[in-house]
Amino acid sequence: MKVIVINGPMGVGKTAAGRLIAEKLPGTAFIDGDWCMDLHPFVGSRETREMAVDNILHMIGNYRKCSVCRRVVLVWLMDDAWVRRRFAEGISALQAEERNFTLLCGREELIHRWKNDRECEWRTEEWLEISLKSLPQFAAMENIICTDGLTAEQVADRIIRETERGEGIYGE
Repeated sequence: MKVIVINGPMGVGKTAAGRLIAEKLPGTAFIDGDWCMDLHPFVGSRETREMAVDNILHMIGNYRKCSVCRRVVLVWLMDDAWVRRRFAEGISALQAEERNFTLLCGREELIHRWKNDRECEWRTEEWLEISLKSLPQFAAMENIICTDGLTAEQVADRIIRETERGEGIYGE
């Protein structure tokens, strides 16, 4: 089983690209890490992030046992090195193959996307400032895909090509 991990700042397009990948590749489960830490009010502490990581790894483990599931797409903002390490260790322990991608866009592009996102309740000015401040941190990560000027479908197709290379069309 493959686990496609899509990381990046809030508003960059992780969820849109991840959903498209799951739609395009039969046998693909989609996990939005935010589902696994949906607390009200929101608390982004070490404790809650550890709980979310455990929840996500548990879900991946269950999908791994499912005969119709061939891959998982996980989207989540993973700005802490310990979170990325914990996923790598957990996915390896599940005997799955991990492919990581960090989506990134420029400051103006992020502002534009943020202001045009009508679906997400998190699109406030306060969270936009936090996301903008995180851009340099994500720019220092590996496997970056610059999404400036790309549609979510183009980003999804690029991730599919890079993930499925050498396995025939879409891993079939």
